[in-house]
Amino acid sequence: MFAYRWLMKKRKRTGMRVSSPMRRTWWRQYSHFSHYTESMEENKLEDTTNHPDLQLFHLSTIIAATEDFSLANKLGEGGFGSVFKGQLSNQHMIAVKRLSMSSRQGIEEFKTEVMLIAKLQHRNLVKLLGCCIEKEEKMLIYEYLPNNSLDSFLFDQTRRSILDWRKRFDIVIGVARGILYLHQDSRLRIIHRDLKTSNVLLDAEMKPKVSDFGMARIFNEDQQQHETNRVVGTYGYMSPEYAVYGKFSTKSDVFSFGVILLEIVSGKKNNASYQEDHSRNLIGHVWDLWTEQRALDIVDSSLKSYHIDEVLRCIQIALLCLQKDAADRPAMSEVVLMLSGERALASPQRPAFIFKCNNPDPLIEEGSYSTNYLTMTETVGR
Repeated sequence: MFAYRWLMKKRKRTGMRVSSPMRRTWWRQYSHFSHYTESMEENKLEDTTNHPDLQLFHLSTIIAATEDFSLANKLGEGGFGSVFKGQLSNQHMIAVKRLSMSSRQGIEEFKTEVMLIAKLQHRNLVKLLGCCIEKEEKMLIYEYLPNNSLDSFLFDQTRRSILDWRKRFDIVIGVARGILYLHQDSRLRIIHRDLKTSNVLLDAEMKPKVSDFGMARIFNEDQQQHETNRVVGTYGYMSPEYAVYGKFSTKSDVFSFGVILLEIVSGKKNNASYQEDHSRNLIGHVWDLWTEQRALDIVDSSLKSYHIDEVLRCIQIALLCLQKDAADRPAMSEVVLMLSGERALASPQRPAFIFKCNNPDPLIEEGSYSTNYLTMTETVGR
């Protein structure tokens, strides 16, 4: 509804022509989604789509930029649809997220990003340039980041060596600052809900930018936790209270950050199997090594050199972020201070989700469900 208002105001402001069929299509497809947004969110987001820097792109412009969505320009694919790179007539590079017409949750995520991300301006968050809503097409247009996603480096046997320890530590700091901005420093208090290495994009200088805000939620200043029966995210990164009970807060993002931090240090995926009996995931494997005072054994073998104190600090911070009880996890403001050495580190207790489990719940499988479903997504660079 609010995105429709923005379209009309944009037309008045710029003289852009928006056809009647297009208006009817937009209204028909989006008006019935108003019940997903609580009144608190409506008050805060009503003027988001009037953001002066958010551009409405014509379909013909995107078709030309992507060479009619050619396979050569395809960067990746997910449950929402496909992502393409493109070049505008002014030589500016863009990334285009094209919503699949069969996407079950994509329309809601599209609406969330259009209304939300335009208000977020931080060097460690991906920038949304605009959108395209024409005929049956719905697309989000982002800045193009040439190095794609963090996981495309971490988990590639050849490319991982490009990430020396200094680059990795800088990425850790950048991601932490981006999340802190969402939780505390932006005008809105935002829970991302789907933090993972494939949602950390890298620019030409390997600086990180957090992406994919389609599942994000806004909290009131005094709101500590929210509960939902519609769990969305990626197994291996979700906190226990969210995966099991549908409860999420800023501490849910902290848990996800802890997983990302361990993956950056180790170059290994959390959902892989470790130990001789394959009973442990990465979290459990690191915890075992930590208790045996062999934590450095987890460091990525491709790292030729690294600062031992920084690595041990990162591992300890990760374990603190992965505590089973959300109240025992640090806030992102504390995490940033701990990473910089400005805050003393507590001794971590046994973290949550230390066992490898291919199917965490007999009712949860790959795909989407109306109640408590997970989305298992592949790497999508943008």
